[in-house]
Amino acid sequence: MSGPGCEGSVTTAMTTANKVTILRILLIPFFVVEVLYYVQQGREAYRFAALAAFAVAAILDGVDGFIARHFHQRSELGALLDPLADKLLLVSAVVLLSFDHAPYLQSLPLWLTGTIIGRDALLLTGWVVIQMTVGKVVVRPRLLGKVATVLQMVAVLWVLLKWRGAWLAVLTLAAAVCTGVSGLLYLWDGVRQLSASPSSSAMPQPGGGVTNSPTTGRPGS
Repeated sequence: MSGPGCEGSVTTAMTTANKVTILRILLIPFFVVEVLYYVQQGREAYRFAALAAFAVAAILDGVDGFIARHFHQRSELGALLDPLADKLLLVSAVVLLSFDHAPYLQSLPLWLTGTIIGRDALLLTGWVVIQMTVGKVVVRPRLLGKVATVLQMVAVLWVLLKWRGAWLAVLTLAAAVCTGVSGLLYLWDGVRQLSASPSSSAMPQPGGGVTNSPTTGRPGS
């Protein structure tokens, strides 16, 4: 139990911030179902419901972070659930809207979908490798990653609002560029964590030699 002197500590309790994050996750299947009903039947009520669900989930993304920071509710569960909720919401929306739903909705370009899924798959692989090698993954949030998330959300909302014009192409291109570059930055952070780990260093042999580095396959210096 955290006391007055442990405001900066990480709690394991089910906090209000975590409950908000779980609500965001529960909104995702509702959003997906409403979009599917809309593109099948064309009833505007389904589109408005999907739009509301996505908008509320996006807004709650900032709410749970605010609660966690200002009311000292950072937790290990929250550190896991928050990015998971972001990925599930955005990947679900982008994949769903990348299909041809004419004449009801515009489609997001497949190259944006591929960029987002490719980056997330790469980061997940890197997370597993670092977790197995180092034992703990330290993630430093990148401003460009947050910008990419916001641009992806705006692109999804643009499609759901049925706005027309060339701005959707600009939004998707900017989102893809920010997504790809932020993925490379996170990859670089992961490589640095692996390089700084003692398990990545060469181990001395009884005869005075060294073993190959497990991460590079080359003899250590």
